[in-house]
Amino acid sequence: QVQVAESGGGLVQAGGSLRLSCAASGGFSSINAMSWYRQAPGKQRELVASIRSGGRVTYQESVKGRFTISGDNAKNTVYLQMNSLEPEDTAVYYCYANLVINTREYGYWGQGTQVTVSS
Repeated sequence: QVQVAESGGGLVQAGGSLRLSCAASGGFSSINAMSWYRQAPGKQRELVASIRSGGRVTYQESVKGRFTISGDNAKNTVYLQMNSLEPEDTAVYYCYANLVINTREYGYWGQGTQVTVSS
């Protein structure tokens, strides 16, 4: 049973920092990529950052220079270090994992973690 679980959300003042974690577990053979998305109230879910198995990373323009995505292959875990947080970063943050099972790739969402940035 594959599981993708986020942790680390919370309430922080503008200018503060948070680190989110996402761990994948269960019956998969490898991870092709892991990504962070976010969805603010009344808005569509959007990609924040992603990291591929070879280490290539991409960021949404609005978080470049403030957020850093990194991975720990041994723990099947990805992190999102968020610095200089702004009220506009307030959203539910979701982890998405591209996992290989029996040579095919499948996508799995986590349950989400709330990040609230107060002004």
